[in-house]
Amino acid sequence: MNILAIGAHPDDIECLCAGTLALYAQAGHRVVMAVATNGNVGSPTLPSEEIAAVRRKEQQASCDLIGAELIWMNFDDEWLMNERPTRERFIDVIRQADPDVMFIHSLNDYHPDHRIAGQVAEDARIPASVRLVETSLPAIGKIPHMFYMDTVGSVDFQPEAYVDISPVFELKKRMLLCHESQDSWMRAVYGEDTSITDMMIDQARSRGHAAGVRYAEGFREVRTYPRTGSWALLPGFGK
Repeated sequence: MNILAIGAHPDDIECLCAGTLALYAQAGHRVVMAVATNGNVGSPTLPSEEIAAVRRKEQQASCDLIGAELIWMNFDDEWLMNERPTRERFIDVIRQADPDVMFIHSLNDYHPDHRIAGQVAEDARIPASVRLVETSLPAIGKIPHMFYMDTVGSVDFQPEAYVDISPVFELKKRMLLCHESQDSWMRAVYGEDTSITDMMIDQARSRGHAAGVRYAEGFREVRTYPRTGSWALLPGFGK
């Protein structure tokens, strides 16, 4: 299968579904990680162009750990808008990845870039397969099945299913640790006493407790017409 995850920022995918992606990769599936914004405001000290370059390098390093392909969409951080150029770019991302399964942001996550990325990805799902929706790439032959990723901090998100990521948790942590520039950023902007990695560990442990395993990631199904798949598409659910 082809698997596509779309995150608003570098490190979002690692926080919310990298364990699941690692399981897909280990099972031999093609994994694509698409990042909508370039993270060019994500530093308390570096200029925007420099931090954007740093964050792209960090994202590539993370993808390399599981052999995932990176699509760098390069929108400005904090300024992702639901406009035609954005939708066209998202449609092309879906067409490039040709996914059977997609993971997108929940529409009630805390950050506007997260919410916009989730909404545009959901709205681009069907047009990506429509021949007369003309972009730079041709239409794909199938409509992918979508799952919402957890929200940051698990705020106002009740999973419908959990994926046990305990066997690949250390790999997920290594992927997130590639984004080392973000610890200083999170502390400067949000006043966090713990690192972004510590926050991820707490969330994975909490979801694991709910699922009866050590570490887990939680998901909800995007229930829009047409229904093109089921929970059996998630790792561990098709056995």
